[in-house]
Amino acid sequence: MKLHNPFRTALVATLGVGLGILLIGSVQSLSTVLLYVGTALFISLGLDPVISFLERRRLPRWLAVLITILGVFGAFTGIILIVLPVLIDQISQLVRQITTFLQSTRLDDVKDWISATFPGLQPGFVDDLFTNATEWLNDNWTTITESVVTVGTAIVTGLFGAFIVLILTIYLTSSTPSLKRSVYQLVPASKRPRFVDLAEQITDSVGYYVMGQITLGVINGILSAIFLNIIQAPFAVVLAVVAFFFSLIPLVGTLTGSTIIVLACLIPGLGSPATAIAAGIYYLIYMQIEAYIVSPRIMSRAVSVPGAVVVVAALAGGSLLGLLGALIAIPVAASILIIYRQVLIPRMNER
Repeated sequence: MKLHNPFRTALVATLGVGLGILLIGSVQSLSTVLLYVGTALFISLGLDPVISFLERRRLPRWLAVLITILGVFGAFTGIILIVLPVLIDQISQLVRQITTFLQSTRLDDVKDWISATFPGLQPGFVDDLFTNATEWLNDNWTTITESVVTVGTAIVTGLFGAFIVLILTIYLTSSTPSLKRSVYQLVPASKRPRFVDLAEQITDSVGYYVMGQITLGVINGILSAIFLNIIQAPFAVVLAVVAFFFSLIPLVGTLTGSTIIVLACLIPGLGSPATAIAAGIYYLIYMQIEAYIVSPRIMSRAVSVPGAVVVVAALAGGSLLGLLGALIAIPVAASILIIYRQVLIPRMNER
């Protein structure tokens, strides 16, 4: 290949590389803002099916949006007012139990309890364990203190981010139709109807997925609260909240939350092996019912995604964006499948 002007070619190539580096740096700098916007968009698409349902009942768009947002606020406010006092009380009881145990129990008593519980341990193993643990705490006390401060700062930052996401969600929910029309205008008129059809399928699929996942979380949380109170599990409300939030995580959320709850039922002095066994049996039955009966009915209007794609998407999303990435990975995979099935395959069949 003959270069007529090597200097111009080198200059253009250098400017292109510099522009690419600048864009990558800008995306990294704006990663938090993009995360807020993506989260708000994800939530607003989840609320869109409810708004569309109200619009089909001949309500104007602004009233449907207002009713939906007030309903969400009312539900969360009610949950907080009902659950938060009980949650704080049970967490306080847990802290008091631990504090009392630590204050009333000598180190030698703890060693004797470990040796009696695990008689197969080698002589001197418990003493070495406590010695190493004490040395590790002394060596890493500064790091632990810094980590506690970092966690506190992260909590404050998270609350501020949640407020920003809330404001963006309200704005995006109220202006979703106008935003869609603005995007649709960028597509050539000859291809616009097909693009609009695909975009509506994708947004509807994401919306139904979000609503379905929240519904599964609510069902698991309510049933967990009822059952855990029946078997008198320790800190039933706290564990029910754990069940709700873990159910929002696709694929492994219910299993992980159930494992944590069963282990919590084994807390010495609060739970018992019988309680843990009862909880384990219940969650084994519930996971089967959820997987084969509840979830297919709730998710019937969302795009079905093969199991292998779900695993890969959840792992990739979790690696890139953490918990949020794992949550939105499945709708993104469903959107890609829609394009694959309705655009790429028909084009390949035409050739």
